[in-house]
Amino acid sequence: MRISQLAERTGVPATTLRFYESAGLLPADRTPAGYRVYGQDAVERLAFIGAAKDLGLPLEEIAELLRVWAAGACAEVKAELRPRVAARLTEVERRVAELTALTVSLRRALAHLDALPDRSRRCDPRCGFPGSGPPAGTGERWRREPVACSLSGDGMAERAGRWREVLDGAEREEIDDGVRLTLPADRTAAVAALAADEQRCCPFFDFRLHLDGPVVRLEARAPADAAGLLAALFT
Repeated sequence: MRISQLAERTGVPATTLRFYESAGLLPADRTPAGYRVYGQDAVERLAFIGAAKDLGLPLEEIAELLRVWAAGACAEVKAELRPRVAARLTEVERRVAELTALTVSLRRALAHLDALPDRSRRCDPRCGFPGSGPPAGTGERWRREPVACSLSGDGMAERAGRWREVLDGAEREEIDDGVRLTLPADRTAAVAALAADEQRCCPFFDFRLHLDGPVVRLEARAPADAAGLLAALFT
């Protein structure tokens, strides 16, 4: 089939088909007049390329996978594909954790800006801006927050159940003012999202995430007055 026919059949624009050829992903034969022609395998190859792109794999890796796909058995394709997908998942979970942390920081910044008085003078260190935390020398914000939770009794029970589920099997270690929990890295996004939810209703909790290869470490801290609440959630 000609390039226009392949484009119509697959929904892939002809410009993209030409690019795939130049990148070594989609070989084409040529007629004596120089027109590109493709066989049925081109349709299957494009389906494979599309599926790999949907997984976020770069074209360089797709080209490597195509060589295995074209010449090898399904088991060989699986063996090549699985570690790449696992690595991509780890990367995405790391980015989700970073975006979740950024979301929390942005919400704090907005709340801080809304609380600032409208002054005619220039900004000074008391503004605490552009940072959303307290001015230097005043200590960590969570230590000064009142020990009060905005959740109802049912909400607190539901939240505690979510913590138990995501922390199941975690290794626990006592640290100053709190606890460190070590979990498989594939729970990073769930832990980050839950910590963000928790701090919105209980700002006296302090959460820190540290990604370390195959594991993620969650450090949870609270003031002395909230030690019992911390123990109830993370024991």
